Amino acid sequence: MIKIENVDVYGWEATIRGMRNPMNSWEKSDSEFLIYGFHQNYVIGDNDLKLMRNLAKAGPDHGKFLRMINVTCDITAPLYWWKEFDTYKVGTIVNSCSTMHKIAEKKFTLEDFSCEHLIEDDEVMGAWKSSLNRTIADLNTARELFLENNDKKYWWQMIQLLPASFNQKRTVQLNYQVLRNIYHARKEHKLDEWRYFCEWLETLPYSELITD
Repeated sequence: MIKIENVDVYGWEATIRGMRNPMNSWEKSDSEFLIYGFHQNYVIGDNDLKLMRNLAKAGPDHGKFLRMINVTCDITAPLYWWKEFDTYKVGTIVNSCSTMHKIAEKKFTLEDFSCEHLIEDDEVMGAWKSSLNRTIADLNTARELFLENNDKKYWWQMIQLLPASFNQKRTVQLNYQVLRNIYHARKEHKLDEWRYFCEWLETLPYSELITD
């Protein structure tokens, strides 16, 4: 399971100015702000978009302007996905909900975990999801004991029993060059979360700069 919310993409004007600095070609820029009612949008012109595509294709050195196109969003995903996401540390900033400080904040429920692929009933091994339910029950027992006694040993039971399927929300800052690397490395990944993430990238403004 993965959920992406509160998406904001910005930095286009400064990106294009900087992209044209090496050849002093600012006069060829044809992007502009257009006003629609009470809203103002920055629209990339054909000349600028052609140059952006060519530079992006030429590799990360020529395509370094992509680092200036910023994306911020909230992502809720399981810990096993975040472990792989942490590979992309360069050019990313992450503020996460704290497991260390807030693990006992609320009762654990099945909805707190990514378990959509767990089998309810299997002829060989029985109900796989029941194993997670037993873990959730143990987590809630440890939580109740921790809240009653304020004894850190029960806090440790929660921390070390917590499955990798636990969903965590993080607010993330990325850029188009990082997203381009992610897209081409992860679009055929085994995890559904990565495939969904890459499909989301295809919906971003001028996504061909990422996917091409």
